[in-house]
Amino acid sequence: MTVRRTRAYVTSGLVLAVCIVVPWQNATAAQNCDSAATPGVNWQDCDKKLLILKGQDLSGANLISVDFTSTDLRNSNLLAANFEKATLVRASLADSTAKGARFDKIEAYRTDFSHMDAQGAVFTSAEVQRSNFEDANLTNVDFTKAELGRAQFHDADISGSRFSFANLARADFRGATFTKPIDFDRAFLFLTRIEGLDLSKSAGLSQWQLNMACGDARTELPSGLTRPESWPCQFQEE
Repeated sequence: MTVRRTRAYVTSGLVLAVCIVVPWQNATAAQNCDSAATPGVNWQDCDKKLLILKGQDLSGANLISVDFTSTDLRNSNLLAANFEKATLVRASLADSTAKGARFDKIEAYRTDFSHMDAQGAVFTSAEVQRSNFEDANLTNVDFTKAELGRAQFHDADISGSRFSFANLARADFRGATFTKPIDFDRAFLFLTRIEGLDLSKSAGLSQWQLNMACGDARTELPSGLTRPESWPCQFQEE
């Protein structure tokens, strides 16, 4: 009898503890999501879509798995912020500072990163198809295994960036600049626009990649590689 009563008491205590702790944890999460945009804020897993957060200071913020769908983050301080696994579909980060920020595994279809200073940022395994990186500072950015189909890099500085294993199908690098070698090791370059680029010091380029890419007579290639006879590509209006 004594043993049974003790077990019943312990079990009831566990049930009571669960009932008390879980609501407290949910309340804490809700409180974090209601916090104002400040440096180091913890918005992990919060819903922040369709908001105007232009010009905010989110430096060092924990933004893991936040939903920023169609949110305006232009001209914001995103220095060293962590956006890992965040949703940024059709959001705008244009003209923001995002040096050292982490964008690993984000979902960012048609997102505006134009004019952004993202030196040293990480976009590994990010989904950024049709996104705009025009005139952005992408020095030493890591795009390893990123999905960059139809992304725009007009006039962007991609010095020292890594695109190894990235999907760059139909991405447009025309007008992009770089003063340090960029890494295209095993990147998928189907109809990738590289007209006029000096790729003579780039790393990882192979002939099979160039054969499916789109360059022209002005495109400079590393030693040992040749311009395909299919260049320049003929494009039809889509």
